Amino acid sequence: MTRWGILATGFIATRFVEDLRLLPDAEVAAVGSRSPEGAQRFADRHGIARAYGSWAELAADDSLDVVYVATPHAAHHAAATICLQAGRAVLVEKPFTLDRRSGAELIDLARSRDVFLMEAMWMRCNPLLRRVAELVADGAIGQVTTVAADFGAAGPFPPEHRMRARTLGGGALLDLGVYPVGLAHLLLGVPQQVRAFAQLSPEGVDENTGILLGYADGALATLSCGMVGATPLVASVTGTAGRIDLPAPFYRPPYATLHRDGAAPEVLPADLSGWGYQHEAAEVQRCLAAGLRESPLVPQRATLEVLGLLDDIRAQIGVDYA
Repeated sequence: MTRWGILATGFIATRFVEDLRLLPDAEVAAVGSRSPEGAQRFADRHGIARAYGSWAELAADDSLDVVYVATPHAAHHAAATICLQAGRAVLVEKPFTLDRRSGAELIDLARSRDVFLMEAMWMRCNPLLRRVAELVADGAIGQVTTVAADFGAAGPFPPEHRMRARTLGGGALLDLGVYPVGLAHLLLGVPQQVRAFAQLSPEGVDENTGILLGYADGALATLSCGMVGATPLVASVTGTAGRIDLPAPFYRPPYATLHRDGAAPEVLPADLSGWGYQHEAAEVQRCLAAGLRESPLVPQRATLEVLGLLDDIRAQIGVDYA
């Protein structure tokens, strides 16, 4: 049985706890928040035995096998640092941190403490998306020529919303753009060239961003993210011998359609149980049982490479979280 601690009590934490119930070998043992009242309310709602009124108290609970950090991303570094320093294995909600430098600090700390650390990039643990990546790697659609993906939210977000707060890592890129960028990285790796364009808000965060990634073999990724209009949330990967389409939401698609030249389209079904977070939790539990310190599905190298791409994009569009 893997005993989980949940750090934070918001929307994502709620869905994650609900999905942990789908794993017979998972137990939600404790929750921690910045206030005892908030932690206790969450514990009562979800039947959790222990509630702590601080992150440090949760991290100090030696009975826990792993802590899931579900705070807004501006607090990921601080929360994960407390847990790692206490010797806890940690799953950190995506995006891992605000930038590559702080992400590398967490990874260095985990390695120095010899504990497991993984970004909760659930897209990389989704069974159907893993199958798509395998098909692409095996040449099912030939050599990849383009990857296209979009993630735009309708908004509008009021001025006081964290999505518009520059010092909290606001804007579309980290919340939404990490998905299309992460998909392109999963399928094509690190690009040779990055080009980005954006409309910025009065607060100085990106409201509507276009990204073009160019690869050494000639492949392109055309990506977009925004918070000024709901986009289709679809993706496709095209090769010299076919195409794979991912319907909305592409990061957790209900199915995928494989088009091979000269053959009828093939529909690949998905596991639609829960919200989809159970797959990343199961990967964490598998790694802990095997004594691993990082996941082969969500390697720390990939986390840092995507953060580096996001840093590059921000530098080009003029967004600074300092």
